[in-house]
Amino acid sequence: MTDLRAGAVVASTVHLPPGTWTTVLDALVARFPAIDRATWIDRIARGRVLDAAGQAIPMDAPYRAGACIRYFREVPHEAPIPFAETVLHVDAQLVVADKPPFLPVAPTGRWVEETLLRRLQRTLGNPDLAPLHRIDRATSGLVLFSANPATRNAYQTLFRERRIAKRYEALAPAMPRLAFPHERCSRIERGEPFFRMREVAGEPNAITRIEVLDRGGATWRYALHPLTGRKHQLRVHLAALGAPICGDAWYPVLTAEAPDDGAHRLRLLAQALDFVDPLDGARRHFESRQVLPAW
Repeated sequence: MTDLRAGAVVASTVHLPPGTWTTVLDALVARFPAIDRATWIDRIARGRVLDAAGQAIPMDAPYRAGACIRYFREVPHEAPIPFAETVLHVDAQLVVADKPPFLPVAPTGRWVEETLLRRLQRTLGNPDLAPLHRIDRATSGLVLFSANPATRNAYQTLFRERRIAKRYEALAPAMPRLAFPHERCSRIERGEPFFRMREVAGEPNAITRIEVLDRGGATWRYALHPLTGRKHQLRVHLAALGAPICGDAWYPVLTAEAPDDGAHRLRLLAQALDFVDPLDGARRHFESRQVLPAW
C-alpha cells in the first residue's frame, strides 16, 4: 500500500478538470490561481506532487482530463497559535482532545502545522490519526479522533446515524419570552460569503434542543443539543432567535477579521460526548475540562 503522507500530513486530492493544457503543471497553475507557477515547480521538484499510485510526478507529466493528482499543502511563514490543547483519553481505537479556541481541527486555509490534528500526530507519534468530526476554529472543547484505520468506519457510523449525543454550552443574551426547553427546527444552507450559513424556507434539516442552565442577568448560560450536524448550526440557530452567541464575529452580522483575542473569544464550548462503543458495547462518556469565561 502506498503511504500518501509526508511528515504525517495527508495528501490533498484534485481531479484535473477538462482543458487544453499540455502538462499537469499547466493544469495545476490554472486550477489554483492563488499558487504561483514557481511554487508548483518547487513542489514537483521536491516530490510533493503525486499521481494516483502515489508516485512523484515528473516536471513534464502529461495532462489528462480527470487525472487524480495528490499534493501536500504547504503554508509558508505559518504563525504559531499560542493556545494549548489537552489530551483527555488515548487507547488503540480513539483519542479525545480538549481543543482551545482559535486552533483549527485539521489543515485548512492558512493553517497546516498549527492544527489540532498535526499537533496530536506529533505528540502521540500516530500518523494514522483522523478526526471523526469537526468543530469551528473559534469553538473550544471536545474533538474525537480515530486512531486505527481498521476500525474507523465503525465510529464514523455513529455520526452518520446520529447515535452519538453531543452537548454544548454557550453564553448568549437572555430569551425570557421563550419557553424552555426549546427546539429550533429550520433549513440551513450555504450563504454569502461561502463560509457562512443561513436559514432559508423549506423542509427543516437542522434541529437544536436548547435548555437554560443559568439565568444570569442579561446573559444566560445555555445547554445546546444538536440533533443534526449542519455546519455552524448552533451559531445560526441562536442568532436567528435573536440571541447570537457572545463573541460571535460571523452571526448575525459578519464583522471585520481581528487578531485572536481570548478576552473576546466565541463563548461556545463542545462540553460532552456520549455514545455506546460499536466495538465492545461499552458506554463512553467524555467531558471537557474547560469553563466558558464570563461575558
